[in-house]
Amino acid sequence: MTVLSTSNVRATAPRKAGAAHPTAAYSELLATVRDVGLLRKRRTFYIVMFAALVLALGGAATGFVLLGESWYQLLIAGGLGIIFTQFAFLAHEASHRQVFESGPANDRAGRTLATAFVGMSYTWWMSKHTRHHGNPNVVGKDPDIDIDVVSFLEEDAATRRGPMAWLTRRQGFLLYPLLLLEGFNLHYHSFRTLLSRRPVEGRRLELWFIGIRLIAYLAVIFYFLPLGMAFAFIGVQLAVFGLYMGASFAPNHVGMTVFPAGSRIDFLSKQVLSSRNIAGGWGMTVFMGGLNLQVEHHLFPNMARPNLLKARPIVQEYCATHKIPYTQTSLLEAHAAVVAYMNRVGKAAPDPFDCPVVNQYRLRRS
Repeated sequence: MTVLSTSNVRATAPRKAGAAHPTAAYSELLATVRDVGLLRKRRTFYIVMFAALVLALGGAATGFVLLGESWYQLLIAGGLGIIFTQFAFLAHEASHRQVFESGPANDRAGRTLATAFVGMSYTWWMSKHTRHHGNPNVVGKDPDIDIDVVSFLEEDAATRRGPMAWLTRRQGFLLYPLLLLEGFNLHYHSFRTLLSRRPVEGRRLELWFIGIRLIAYLAVIFYFLPLGMAFAFIGVQLAVFGLYMGASFAPNHVGMTVFPAGSRIDFLSKQVLSSRNIAGGWGMTVFMGGLNLQVEHHLFPNMARPNLLKARPIVQEYCATHKIPYTQTSLLEAHAAVVAYMNRVGKAAPDPFDCPVVNQYRLRRS
């Protein structure tokens, strides 16, 4: 375990006396990785990954047909959840211009992967994720820490009432069970965005892709499987997809430094202090779609996945030289930190079973 940062602390990362100007420091690091060729595209890697996933999808479809009316179909459903998540990783990388030199080519690939393969709106994802990358863990600017079913900030947790207050006080332990519903949530937000009245880039194309995928997917499942088994299949597939997606993204920033609204901090410090890396090599990088190298991904968002591993020691050494805390933990330690942080935040929610009259009486007695 390598943890060089103070997590879960609000900070503005004051500049060290005698340190290089923050902008110059990042420019120097950027020049270093560019000089060693780490910003070059790795198109062959992505072609191989896409081909492997298409083969896996074909294998799952073949297994689905051969199994027929069997509860073993739920294994196929779980496998599809994993495959769709891996396609989502590729869409994420295309959205960051990691695959092709051309921006439009990346957008076409990302939109096709997100809509036709995963069933999510590329435009909705891009809008949300771009704002996150510009200001990770910055209150009021990062949509990923806005209040939702769970609260990422104590001031948000304190506003909860009734059943939501009960849930929030236990949100760390309930987070991963709740992620089983994240697949439904992602599809819901996609449709809500595409069917809204506000302007949406590529709305018609995305609706066509997602609609055709949804109709074909449901038609095949309900044609081959009995009603109850078909619903179970869909539920398992979405649950695995949501858990895999959520568990891959949660360790990246949850429990890391949160910056107050209006705080001013240089790009290099902001990206490093708010991000957590997961230790591991190629296996972990494939499993997490490169999200395990979150520090490097945030510093160089258009860097291809294979190059992130090579950039890690360069960034680690640079951060150590410039006294910038760099965090890397095991996957288990990262998830434990997420649970602990979410529970700590959740304690700010009022106890829905706490009686004000009894509390007032206790205060008088004390």
